[in-house]
Amino acid sequence: MIPQTDAAARRAFIKSRLDPIEAYDPCLKNDWRSDFDLNPGLRIDNPHALRPAAVLIGLVQRPESLNVILTRRSDTLRSHTGQIAFPGGRCDPGETPWGTALREANEEVGLDPRFVEVAGLIQGYATVTGFHVTPVVGFVDPDCELVANPDEVADVFETPFDFLMDPANHQRQHRDTPTGRRFFYAMPWNERFIWGATAGMLRALYERLHPESAPVEA
Repeated sequence: MIPQTDAAARRAFIKSRLDPIEAYDPCLKNDWRSDFDLNPGLRIDNPHALRPAAVLIGLVQRPESLNVILTRRSDTLRSHTGQIAFPGGRCDPGETPWGTALREANEEVGLDPRFVEVAGLIQGYATVTGFHVTPVVGFVDPDCELVANPDEVADVFETPFDFLMDPANHQRQHRDTPTGRRFFYAMPWNERFIWGATAGMLRALYERLHPESAPVEA
């Protein structure tokens, strides 16, 4: 169980359940999660065609709670307009996932990399849009100042870690698309609708921290 009262113990517990960056292996044969997990009828035909990307799951210890940094994408972007997302984006050639996550967080919300302690990684996540995303978990100094880049981010906000890590809040919803019904995780919080790949990666983090909850592979 995650320690609830001791912030240092909670931090150590989370870090102990992550993959250290020193052990990072970009090979796609490793276990990974995807938008297809709740849709067994859908498949990724060529995993090696997926484009590498990374996001930062930034954890900030506030006096009242441990929080997760999230953004609402700008309404002017061409894709995923207005959706809730982690800071992140596609990897530049030769760039590590943590390098990408820190660079993108700096570009999108002004998070100086000096204020982030990279704790580790969880398994990659494949999206229906053709990306293989590596979630990078980092502890963020609460003294940092975040400012949304209006070209990419409409808003930056924090959501309680305990809410996001509570399986009672992990809804399975669906939408009907031209290709059929698609199921996905959703974690509505106040007026924010956290869903899709972002919710899927949060669910993957929950299962990493609570391995007894992970689905058994057939």
